[in-house]
Amino acid sequence: MKNLSIDFLRSFVLIAQTGSYTQCAEQLQRTQPAISLQIKKLEEMIGEKLFSRDKNRLALTGAGSRLLSYGEKIVALNDQAMAEFGKPQVTGNIRLGIPSEFSTTLMPKIIRRFTQTYPEISLEVHCALSKDLISEPLKSQFDLILSLQETPDPQQDGYIISDQLVWVGSQRFVNSVPAKLPIIAAPSPCIYRKRATNLLSAIKKPWQVVYTIADLNGIQTAINEGLGITVLAKSSVPPGLHVLSNSESLPELGHVGVCLVNPQKVSSKAISLLTETITNEVANF
Repeated sequence: MKNLSIDFLRSFVLIAQTGSYTQCAEQLQRTQPAISLQIKKLEEMIGEKLFSRDKNRLALTGAGSRLLSYGEKIVALNDQAMAEFGKPQVTGNIRLGIPSEFSTTLMPKIIRRFTQTYPEISLEVHCALSKDLISEPLKSQFDLILSLQETPDPQQDGYIISDQLVWVGSQRFVNSVPAKLPIIAAPSPCIYRKRATNLLSAIKKPWQVVYTIADLNGIQTAINEGLGITVLAKSSVPPGLHVLSNSESLPELGHVGVCLVNPQKVSSKAISLLTETITNEVANF
């Protein structure tokens, strides 16, 4: 029976996540021809093409999509095994602050993988508005804070990625937008609330905040009930909600920056590992 190469699968999964042979080669510190050869050999092993190009865009084939789910699990299990047996266990307790909107989509997956890989590291996770997290008194309570920038600044310490803001609503608002736009939002000084209301006022589109709640689950419930629409970072949109198309009534919202900061400048092996994990996962989401 043939055995799949972990190295080949790692390259394949990374290309699928980044959409780029070049980025894969850079992250794995290999040459691009070496990565291309790995994918060619992997395709020969399974007897299927894994990637196709459509107008210069790299895309997974049907076989590639099927293999990806296996590849991610195999690579993750390999890394967990190596973390378990390949080196001494890392211990520690980390206090992590995250924006509320990331608490139900992106971060649970990242935290699950991290705790499985490093079971002796204990995480205390607190959710709040980004502006509250990076202000006193909350700021001093955390070892790491995942926070948002109103204007993406790659030069800022801890910058990870720029995330697009999108209008989000139920099926009711997909094809029609009311004359007076009902807004569901977190309390001020929420970045999303500020961006939405400022832009709507600038284009003189009537609006009203009909429901204010900081919890994303509450926002999602209100949207599902058809109370109104909201603004979210694209990476944090929960399944079942609809990203609404930009129009004269729904202007483009621009981007926010996502950063991971160490407010107390505390250094430990556990903090370094969590920093690396969150940075890599968010950057490749």
